[in-house]
Amino acid sequence: MATPTAERLAAGGLKFNRFHTTALCAPTRAALLSGRNHHSVGMGSVTETATSAPGNSSLRPNTKAPLAMTLKLNGYSTAQFGKCHEVPVWQTSPMGPFDAWPSGGGGFETFYGFIGGETNQWEPALYDGTTAVEAPATPEEGYHLTEDLADRAVSWIRTQNALMPDKPFFVYFAPGATHAPHHVPQEWADKYKGAFADGWDAQRERTFAQQKELGVIPADTELTPRHPEIPAWDDMPAELKPVLERQMEMYAGFLEHTDHHVGRVIDAIEDLGVLDNTLIYYIIGDNGASAEGTLNGAFNEMANFNGMAALETPEYPLSRIDELGTPTSYNHYAVGWAWAMNAPFQWSKQVASHWGGTRNGTIVHWPKGIAEKGGLRSQFTHVIDLAPTVLEAAGLPEPTIVNGVQQSPIEGTSMLYTFDQPDTAERHDLQYFEMFGNRGIYFRGWSAVTKHRTPWIMTGGAVPAFDDDVWELYDGTTDYSQARNLVADQPERLHDLQRLWLIEAVKYNVLPIDDRGAERMNPELAGRPTLIHGTSQLLYPGMGRLSENSVISIKNKSFAVTAEVDVPARGAEGVIIAQGGAFGGWSLYFTAGAMAFTYN
Repeated sequence: MATPTAERLAAGGLKFNRFHTTALCAPTRAALLSGRNHHSVGMGSVTETATSAPGNSSLRPNTKAPLAMTLKLNGYSTAQFGKCHEVPVWQTSPMGPFDAWPSGGGGFETFYGFIGGETNQWEPALYDGTTAVEAPATPEEGYHLTEDLADRAVSWIRTQNALMPDKPFFVYFAPGATHAPHHVPQEWADKYKGAFADGWDAQRERTFAQQKELGVIPADTELTPRHPEIPAWDDMPAELKPVLERQMEMYAGFLEHTDHHVGRVIDAIEDLGVLDNTLIYYIIGDNGASAEGTLNGAFNEMANFNGMAALETPEYPLSRIDELGTPTSYNHYAVGWAWAMNAPFQWSKQVASHWGGTRNGTIVHWPKGIAEKGGLRSQFTHVIDLAPTVLEAAGLPEPTIVNGVQQSPIEGTSMLYTFDQPDTAERHDLQYFEMFGNRGIYFRGWSAVTKHRTPWIMTGGAVPAFDDDVWELYDGTTDYSQARNLVADQPERLHDLQRLWLIEAVKYNVLPIDDRGAERMNPELAGRPTLIHGTSQLLYPGMGRLSENSVISIKNKSFAVTAEVDVPARGAEGVIIAQGGAFGGWSLYFTAGAMAFTYN
């Protein structure tokens, strides 16, 4: 996959090959923006599964101010473009409160993007600040979200430089790419036709060999084997393989397309003459690559999220193969591709126990602050380290009071010491991991881990009791990829690390671990607030687009819709009310003068 912008930044900066995330999007973003562990800021998982527990409430305490707020209060212009998945779901209505929105209490003076875990790249649910807006063009007119976000970011950077050239700026550019749905113009995917014909097992081997050739992993690294839960490419149905190939072609094109538009933002900074003194983090990946697309992949990812993946028989995606990546699809690739993309590690996104879920290739570019060009850094680092690094690079102290509120200490460790000391000992030497019961602890080279859940099994399936989880032990000083489980050789060390995990879990609000699955999607069962109560809701004309959690929930319930309609003399035509869209939802509408109802 061609990523010239990433290559350019890496050649002029540093590559970090032991940088880690939390294994899931909203928690990683909350950690990145605060410099604190995700449970410390209430984001134990995604906002849609928040509970009443402090570590999973989706509410960031005001004692843990975000980085953008600190920078704004110290004279920076601040802007965010793209994805925001940190707003509690009951606060996503047009009436707020907006404390957790980027341009509300998040510290960003400008926000243009979407609220939630993902959005349609062709027809996104956009916000400008806190106001719902429509995309400036249609897919037929060539619109794509990533290009739009880059346009906005470039415009903002230029405007800021023209009007406030002496004022520093902070931009958080967070495209919806390359998260599902994998939407990209066909010509980008067509560049990769035939490139993945030999399947994910071969691709994983090829990636592994290239990693060694580039020197981004140690020469003695072992490629971890495929787990039995992940099918071999040779065992996939022959009639499905053309679709599986196209899924990966779409992803490859999507990644290159994203890198291209990130490059436009970098070019704008360079054109203004400030690139040399701009600290840039380029973090690559959807945490670990996402295995949420089922074993066969998905033409409509929403089917799997609704427990209906079986609707897509192998014949179905084959009949619509030419639509993959287009506005009529909502596609995601198969689990095997996610596993291949996580080489040389085990598992994937959501599996916080293993590096396949948490280790992300990361580039740091800052010519005036980094002497070595194209260097490699292998100190253990984590997404909570970004905020303290930015503050130290900017010459700003960690804030003790923000907006009159005393702050708790930042939990990350500045990475600045690594910039000109390639071989110095790591300072971030202890880190817990937890996501959906998948748990791990890193301490001075060693890691103890246990996988509790399988990401692509969203409904049904047996989940073991926590006490029955099987733990593994790895020596990272000699085993980069977690390939050799040493638990039988050193049970006492495992015991010590398990106890250390528990100490860290208590310290950072990881406990209690809530083992429920689909139940946590229901606020009444999960224990989080809801905006709309009761069994009815009255809506008025002209209210505009509302988020899902601004409307009474009718999921898994019988319901009635009553509408008062003034029918003009020419007859009625069009939608009265709709929720969702082509990939899941319902609508009450008039067609040819007759009222109709569609449920999808």
